[in-house]
Amino acid sequence: MTKRTTMAVLTATAAAAGLIGLAAPAAQADGYGDTVISKVVVNGGKPVVVDTTHATTFSVSVTARDNSGIKGLSVLDLEGPAYGFAQPNSRPVCTAVNDTTSTCTAKFTFDPRADFYDNSPAGTWYVDAWADAKDGDFFTSEKAGSFKVQRHAKLTVNASPEPVKKGRTITVTGTLSRADWRIGYQKYVGVKDQSVKLQFRKKGSTKYVDVKNVKSGTNGALKTTVTASVDGYYRYTWAGLSTTAPATATGDFVDVR
Repeated sequence: MTKRTTMAVLTATAAAAGLIGLAAPAAQADGYGDTVISKVVVNGGKPVVVDTTHATTFSVSVTARDNSGIKGLSVLDLEGPAYGFAQPNSRPVCTAVNDTTSTCTAKFTFDPRADFYDNSPAGTWYVDAWADAKDGDFFTSEKAGSFKVQRHAKLTVNASPEPVKKGRTITVTGTLSRADWRIGYQKYVGVKDQSVKLQFRKKGSTKYVDVKNVKSGTNGALKTTVTASVDGYYRYTWAGLSTTAPATATGDFVDVR
């Protein structure tokens, strides 16, 4: 198989046909004989996070077994929200675990500049796989496994003034933003009304501790104040959403005198 992600085309086609918003079909599995798919791992078990300008390549591994051994995969596709669809960059390569079990792996690539029409591909995706055994048995499943595709997020932080006298007020500002995949737009936009943690790490320590929660405002703006006590680093961190990856700013050092 050659790689081809078609989220943009499929989303546009579905929209024109009035199909967007329909529920996804129920998971279906079928087979013949004793072949089974026992395990599916996508991107090492982590969400696939996509920014606005870089292609993201990740692995999909399907483990199957049959008493006669596994011949290979006839199908390995990905299906996502808004009729998103992707095929691997090349045919899956199978490696025998033992006489009955093999793990077949392929690479996929999502490029937001070419593959995404809008932000609708963010969410839960499913692995569609068909495993063939050496004796002619097979097993196929439309939802053999699932994983998240998420929009990349960024956090900035600036603590000022610096240096500052002990007991004075420090103002900590920042911005929470995430990738916007809309065609012809493709940049980072602020995320409003999100609870973001302000954290502090004392100079010489390796551990950040929570200070307070700050809600993001218009265009993702963050602003709060703290009292200067000791030298250290301030940062913002955000847990993310199901469709957006978590983000943590690089700590900004404040010299307290």
